[in-house]
This record gives sequence, structure tokens and C-alpha cells, in this order.
Amino acid sequence: MTTMLPGSCSIRPRDLTHPIVAGLISVIVNYGGTFILVFQAAKVAGLSPELTASWVWSVSIGVGLTGLFLSWRQREPIITAWSTPAAAFLVTALATTPYAEAVGAYMISAAAFVALGLSGCFEKVIRLIPPGIASGLLAGILLQFGIGAFGGASVDPLLVGLLIVAYVALKRFSARYAIVGILVLGLAFLLTQGRVDLSGLRLEFAAPVPTMPEFSLNALLSVALPLFLITLTGQYMPGMLVLRNDGFTTSANPIVTVTGLGSLVMAPFGSHAFNIAAITAAIATGKEAHEDPSKRWIAGVAAGCFYVLVGLFGVTLAAVFMAFPATFITTLAGLALLGTIGGSLAGAMADPATREASLITFLASAANITLLGIGGAFWGLLIGLVASLVLNGRLPRRERGALSVSGEPAR
Repeated sequence: MTTMLPGSCSIRPRDLTHPIVAGLISVIVNYGGTFILVFQAAKVAGLSPELTASWVWSVSIGVGLTGLFLSWRQREPIITAWSTPAAAFLVTALATTPYAEAVGAYMISAAAFVALGLSGCFEKVIRLIPPGIASGLLAGILLQFGIGAFGGASVDPLLVGLLIVAYVALKRFSARYAIVGILVLGLAFLLTQGRVDLSGLRLEFAAPVPTMPEFSLNALLSVALPLFLITLTGQYMPGMLVLRNDGFTTSANPIVTVTGLGSLVMAPFGSHAFNIAAITAAIATGKEAHEDPSKRWIAGVAAGCFYVLVGLFGVTLAAVFMAFPATFITTLAGLALLGTIGGSLAGAMADPATREASLITFLASAANITLLGIGGAFWGLLIGLVASLVLNGRLPRRERGALSVSGEPAR
């Protein structure tokens, strides 16, 4: 039996399983891994439970709808997410900025992204980055997640050991079901041990609470400008490179424009910024999501649906994801990204002309340098580009029809 989706070829039910699970895992990793920063920032700002729930609602619904729309429209796995480095920045920024002024700053930053997307400048910048440098950057960004898959063994050896052994065994006998298998097995193990306590949770719909924005020069310089730069360098640039490295060619312009518009609409309800995802996107863009790249867009649609579901119930379902042990989240994410890390390393080392510059990019990105409030992705990329210019005298040009790091023709 096959399912016909509008504008697409027939899709068999078994073709849905892997991308849907990939979308689910990306959502679990996002909420379980970084969403605590939103709660920390809300606490620092002194927000009421109602305003905090509205923040959860707005960012979840916004991320879900933009990712769902872009994936469906472009037929590529375009995973959107809230800006994690921006949330980390707000943990300190909201301590000295009135919340209404912060909302105004969110709107200014979002409007700047809309203007950037409509101008088309961002896509031109992305095309200047050599494939080897991009691969080295992605491998460096994801390295800590790969290490995290095994590092948790010193804290929770039984859980981590079970997941790793199950992953290797499933890879040997049924590679397509490796990630699905460890997700189901891990959840069953945690529930059997009683390590996921859901007894106190109640399903309650979240209610959006609008805040009238206020605009000030102080918020413009201390919140809007840093928020724009941090999201641009820490999310959009590596996020677009993730798509490129797996052979997807959607222009950055509609992605930046749509997510910018979404952020602008949701800002009065508390959403600080959302954008294309980077790390969690790699879970849905690689071969683990589906062997056929033309079917991976389903993962983007699935992730969008899961985000909307979480958003409807606000803090309640976000708390479910955050109830999972940290070692489960890090191990699951690391194992799901092993294929992408390996492909990125292979791509970084493939061209002898850029091999050393790509290696420098990889190491600099893995070092996760933080200077001037800007994260490691930007500095790793900058160092790699400078190294390439010095070693080669120029930046190598992308060849048409060049292979992506996954070994598939760029599409």
C-alpha cells in the first residue's frame, strides 16, 4: 500500500517510519538538551508562570509552523529551532533589561532578519565557503556530541552501555532500524527502572499572553544587536552548512525570510528568536533519516508537527522531554549523529588542496572558542577561511555538480 502526498511521488508506509523518528529525536534532543536555558532566562527576568508558558507556546508553535511549512514547500528537511546561543545570552541580558524592552528588541532583530532574507545577501556569503571548510566546521561543531555519546558511561554505565551495544548490534544486522531501536529500547529501559517520573504532570493548554513592546536605544544596542549577530553566526550559518553538506540546495533567502517573519509575529508573546537548526537538523538531514534524500523532507514536517503539539500544551510536554536523564539525551544525540560526523570528516579530508585548512577549521570549531560574546562556530569558520586564504592564496571555488560530504550529488 502506498500513500500519495500532494506534489510528491508515492510514499510507502515504511518510508515514513525513519524520517518521522528522526524528526522526533531532533525534537527530544532540542527540548531535553537546551530548553532549560529558556526557563533560566525567564526566571532571571522575573516572569510569571503565565508569561513563561506563553514564551514556551510562542517559540514552539513558531518553530513548528515555520519548519513544517518550509519542509513541505521546499521538499527538503528544513528543521527550525529556537536560537540556543541567544537563549544563553538572554540569561544574563534579561537581568538588566525590562521585559517589555526586550520584546521590542526581539522584534527589531526579527525585522533585520526579514530584511536580510529579502536582500539575498546571506545566500551569496554561504556560496563563498569551500566544501572542505564547511565539512570541517560541521565536524567540529558535532564532535562534542559524538564524544558525549560515550562520555556518559562514567556517570550511567548501564544505560549508556546498553544503548551503544544495541546501536552496534542493530547496525550490523539492520542498519535502517538502529536509531529507532535504541530510542525504543532506551525508553523501555528507563520506564522499567522508574527513572522517568510523569506522575505529577497534567496536560493543560498553554495560553499566549501578549506583551506591549517598548523600544529604547539601550535595548537596541544591548539586546537587539547582539541577538542578531549571535543568531546569525551561531545558528543560521552552521544551519545552512548542514543542509549543504547533505546535498540540499534550498536557497537561504526564503529560510531567513520565513523564520524572520515568524519571529516577528511571535515576539510579542515572548519568543526571542527562531531560525534554521544546526546540530538537531543534522539528525534529520543525513542517511539515518532515510537512504533516499528525496524522502528526508518528511522528517522536517514530522518535527514541525511535534513542536506544535508541545507548544499547544506549553510547559507540560516540554517538562516531559526534560524529565529524561541527561545521559540518555546526550547518548541518543551522539549516536544519531555518528554518520554525519563521519561523513563530514571524510568530506573535510577529501580534497588535498584544502585538507590542512579544513583540519584547522575542524580543530578550531571543536575548541568552541568564545570571544566578544560570539560562539565557536563563527570563530572556527573565520580561522579556517583565513588559513585557506594564506595556504592557497585564495578561497577555492565550488565546482558545479560537486559531491556533498554524504557522497551524494548536490541537488
